[in-house]
Order: sequence, then C-alpha cells, then structure tokens
Amino acid sequence: MPNLRNSLLRTASTMSVFLSLVPLLSEAQDLLNPLIVTATRSEDEKVPYTVEKISQQLMRDQARRTIPEALQFTPGVLVQKTTHGHGSPFIRGFTGRQNLLLIDGVRMNNSTWRSGPVQYWNTVDPFSIESLELIKSQGSVIFGSDAIGGTLNAVTRSSNFMDQTQGQLFAHGNAFYEYRTSGEGSHVGRLESSVGVGGEYGLHVGVTEKDFGDIEDSAVGRMRGTGYEDRALDLRFDSKLGQDTMLTVASQYVDQDGISRWHRTTNNPGWNHDGHVAAPGAWLSNLYDQERSLTYARIQQENAEKNALLSKWALTFSYQKSHDSELQDRRANSAAAYTSTAFLQTQYAIVDTYGIDLSLESKLGLGELVYGVDYYHDEVDSEGRRRTSNAGTLADRPASRPVADDATYDLLGAYANYTFKPVNRVQVSAGTRFTYAEAEWGKYRPSGATADIAGSNSWTDLSSSLRASVDIADDWIAYGSVSQSFRSPNLADLTGSGTTSSGLSTSGSPNVDPEKFVTYEIGTRGRVTDQMQIQAAVFHTASTDGAISSYSVGTNTFTVNGTDSSIYGIEAEAVYDIDDHWTARGFVTWQEGKDDVINRTPPGERWIDRMMPFSGSAALRYTASDTKWWVEGRLTGAVDADRIHPANQVIDNQRIPTNGTPAYLVPAIYAGYRVSENLGLNLAFENLSDTDHRIHGSGQNEPGFQAIVGLRASW
Repeated sequence: MPNLRNSLLRTASTMSVFLSLVPLLSEAQDLLNPLIVTATRSEDEKVPYTVEKISQQLMRDQARRTIPEALQFTPGVLVQKTTHGHGSPFIRGFTGRQNLLLIDGVRMNNSTWRSGPVQYWNTVDPFSIESLELIKSQGSVIFGSDAIGGTLNAVTRSSNFMDQTQGQLFAHGNAFYEYRTSGEGSHVGRLESSVGVGGEYGLHVGVTEKDFGDIEDSAVGRMRGTGYEDRALDLRFDSKLGQDTMLTVASQYVDQDGISRWHRTTNNPGWNHDGHVAAPGAWLSNLYDQERSLTYARIQQENAEKNALLSKWALTFSYQKSHDSELQDRRANSAAAYTSTAFLQTQYAIVDTYGIDLSLESKLGLGELVYGVDYYHDEVDSEGRRRTSNAGTLADRPASRPVADDATYDLLGAYANYTFKPVNRVQVSAGTRFTYAEAEWGKYRPSGATADIAGSNSWTDLSSSLRASVDIADDWIAYGSVSQSFRSPNLADLTGSGTTSSGLSTSGSPNVDPEKFVTYEIGTRGRVTDQMQIQAAVFHTASTDGAISSYSVGTNTFTVNGTDSSIYGIEAEAVYDIDDHWTARGFVTWQEGKDDVINRTPPGERWIDRMMPFSGSAALRYTASDTKWWVEGRLTGAVDADRIHPANQVIDNQRIPTNGTPAYLVPAIYAGYRVSENLGLNLAFENLSDTDHRIHGSGQNEPGFQAIVGLRASW
C-alpha cells in the first residue's frame, strides 16, 4: 500500500495550506421540472423527454474535470476515455458523431468527426459553462443530423446583468484553483470577471489554465504520457437593445497540446486484473494537438402582445475553426529504423464552419408552433505525410489524409414542431424536419491509388417525431414518444483515412448512404411523495435503413452501410429527502445491444462491443443546519462488461481486456465548506479503496486514490 500511504501524506500536506479556505454550498439535483431550452428550442418545464440538467455548481461539487466526466453520474451514459485528455460519452449506446453537441444552441459537430469514440467533447472548457442540458434520444426534428443517442447543449457563463440593480454599474468576479494529487499532480486555475450596467448590458471574460500531470493507479503505476496542457479563453457580451430585444456576442478558444493516445504507446505496459488482460502498447508515440474556436452573434426578441403573430424569434450567425493534428511514431523505440511498417506519420485537418440559424415561435390554435431553418457550411483543408525507409534510405512522401483535402460540406434544414393540449392534463408534440446535405471534395486518394480524385454526393431526408405526456399529478408526469433520427454521411465516412482500435487502418467510402433510426421511449418523472423524486425510462432504438459501420479485413477496416442494429435499456434514478439534513440519491442503468454488419466473417449478430454494462451509483449527503458545510459519500460501480464478441476484443485488445472489462465498486467522499460569502473550499477523496479499474472501452485505467482540493474566491 505504499502508493496509498504516499498519497495520504501528500493530501495532508496540501490540506494544511488550505484549512481555513472554502467554496460554495453543494447544490442538490432537481429531477422534477428543470427549465429546459434544448428540448424544444423554447423554455419549457414539463417536456416529454428524459432530461438531465447539470449546473456549474454541481460539476464543481462533484469535482468533474471535463465535460464528458460531468456526465459520469448520469444514468444511461458511459463516459469512455481513450486517454486522459480525451472523452467520448456513450449516450444510450451511441457515441462520437452519433451524438450532437451544441454550445448555446450552435452545432459543434462538423463533417470531419470520426466514427467511434472521439476527443472533441473535451475541447469545451467546463469552467466556461453555466449548465449542461442533456436530452436523450431526442431525434432529428429539432436540431437535425447526428442527434441519435442524445443532444447535449452547453450553456455558457454570462454576466447575468439582468439580475443586477437596474441602471447601476456593477463589477464582480471569481478566482478558482484546484489541485489533484494523483501521479505527478495536476493544477487548474481559472480567473473570470463581469462588468456592466444592471438591466442594460454586461461583459463576462474568463481565462482557464490547466496542467494535468501523468496519473497513476495501484496496478499499472504511473501512466507516463497521460498528462497534457490545456488553456482556454471565453468572453460573452449581452445587451438589451429594447424592451423585448436582446443581443449576445460570444467567443471561446481552447488549445490542447501533447495529448497521448497512451494505450497504443510503449508507455503502456499492459494490465492484468484477475485474469482480465489488456495488451501493452507497441508504438513509440501517438500524440494529438487540438485547437478550437467559436464566435457567434445572436439577436432575439420576445413579443409580449397576447395575439401577436410572432411571439418569439432568434437569429444566430456563427463561425468555428478547428485544427486537429496527429503524430504517429510506429517504431518500438527511438533506436529502431523506419520501415514500411515502423514509420513516422503526421496528419492534420483544418475546418472552417459558417452557420446561420433562424428560430421562430408562434401561438397557433390550441398550442405553440416552433419552426425555422438552419444552415452550416464546412471548408476543409487536410494533409498527411509519412517517413519510411527503402533499402536504408529515408524518404518523406505524401500519406493518407485524415479526410479529403479541398473539401466542403453543406447541411441545410427546415423544421416545425407543434405542441398543444387537446384535453386537460395531456400535452402532445408533433414535428418534422427536411434536410439537404451535400459533400464535395477536390483531393481524395483511396487506399492503394496513386493519384487524387475529385467527387461529390448529396442526400435528402425527412424525419418526424410524435410525443405525448400526461400530468399524473401537479409534479408528476408520464410520457411516451416515437422519434426518427438520422445522420447524413460526413467527410470522414466518405473520404476518411485514419487509425482505430489497437492500430487498425480505416478507410471511408464515397458511396455510403445516410443512417436512420427510430426510437421508442416510455418514461415518468416527478414527485411521488413529499420526500421522493424519481425519473425512469424504457427505450428501444433500432436502425431502419442501413446504419453506417465498418468491417475488418486483416489490419484494415472499411466503411459500409448495412448494419442491422438494435439497442434497448432501462434507466432509473431517485432523490430522497430523508429530513432537513440528509438526502439520498442514486441511479441504475441496464442496456443491451446487437448489430449485424454485412461482409462480416463469420456472419451473424454480435454484441455491440462498447455497450454500457449494468451500472449504478448511490450517494448520501449531509448538510449542516447553518448550511455552511456539507459532506457526501458516494459508491459507483459496474458489473463485468463481458458481452463482447471475441473477434471484436482481439482487434481492440489494448483497450478491452480478455473476457471483457472487469467489474468495479469505487467509494468517494465529496465535501464543501463556506467560510464567508466570498471564500470557500471543496474537498474530494476519490477511489478511497485505491482500486485498479477501467471504464469500459477506455484506453487507460482511472486514477487510484487521489485527493482533490479546490479553492474559490469571489468579489
């Protein structure tokens, strides 16, 4: 137990510095009717969806490090991490480009997102976010392509100038520091400030700097290369232009350097946990650098007149730029020679995305109609280079690009969703969306080709949804839905070339068609007693028209249509207020899914290899009478993730151990204490049992025992 003992000593030393300091109080989670904008593009409380709203306060209290990790205590979400600097939530069995990420309603997904777990969600700074709104299995009517498993809207922090004293100048801010003891130790610093005039305008500016050291656990030890640096900047200006008109201009920037896909590298010695064996890495290095920026301007107006034809409207212009680069050194060590199989390869893709979104709302008959159009245009530049040796002579030559160079992608949609109450206590929502997508590429070189070729393709889609809810009581609803979702093929599907699993080469196909799904869901949410809130749902999602997938031949994988897939599951969570001091809460999730890919050898159905195993979490919180401090104990666990076809495990054996990912049960303690209105401290002790464990599908183990100390000062 030397690692545990050393961690405890480091923790005691760190705590002695901060004993007189403290953060804000913990915020209990409200399952009842959180105010949600994402579900319908209009503020609503009793939405007929399974919804989760996670506040900045809750993320801070639970010591969440990234946006994906903020979803870790959410039923139905598996937070896979290929490495410590990446994170890709599996929402009801779907991940990557099959989930839709929004920032203040602006699409972050672009046409270069790869299949499977992707790193893009971790390029959103969680300290710049006021809240997260997650809608599961929403379908494509409201926000279009990609919203299959779920839609997450990250709402950014603002000056809150409307809450300040009317007409008075204000200035306030926060400073935050966090230290994590695992491995080399990690440091996070955040400084933010807001100025403006109450009720008229406000400016919010924030800067975040992160230095994550290598993490360690009790079995593998220090996982060298898992550390990385991250810096972020965000600003948002809001102004009231008239009685009912608001202008928002916001911008954010994130830069991450030297993120290693640790599982592929020789820093990974492998892992053996009671006969579950993950293979060691084989490459000298595999590094990612990522930059992302977003700027948008939005003007919105609300008409308070009772019979106004147009009650609300919002117009948004956005520009995003992403720059992703990857370096692979496939040699076993620095002394090894470059060969046809041990080579140095670099790839990069730069994407400029321009967007316009017009959303309108009108009162019509018995209800309200939300409708509009949205359009996003991608311009892509990409390049690939490879160094190899021929008869001892080094040569640099063009290599496969991550996606086609000199490419564009257009996504246009028009939608309408009508919500009304045909009878008392019953609400019905019906909608449809038309989509047109078009891809063009100037320089695409298929595997084995010696010259670039140009091409194009286009698709149309019509998706619909029907939802209904019934008020069982004032604070309790039951709901059901049938919703269609789709994903138009993007440039990665069509022209992509990269590396997946434990080093397999992947290739796109210019001929793939859109993938389409239908989801059936029945659920309930509300207060069943004065002390207990619940939310529970049963869902089933199935492909209806050739889901896009891949099949492997040797060391290569190819993109195809033809997957017959089906995923179903149950989710349940509850909050129980025992008395004025004690609150218990927890959740359980069960999912199962199979697919059947054409050209598979041997043919037949297989388990989907990264399905969330039966999982759950339970917490008990005590809040002091004076509300100055609180403490919470939490248990989080999962059973063996062993529903994996042997062939799938073999091609991803660095991430998925033999016989599947082993079960785990991990205890943690979280606490907060407020000394004054302006000073506070958060403490967390995670993995108290120092258990070596891995979230299913991840490329690294979770940290062993670690203490987390967070200090916040406000003015």
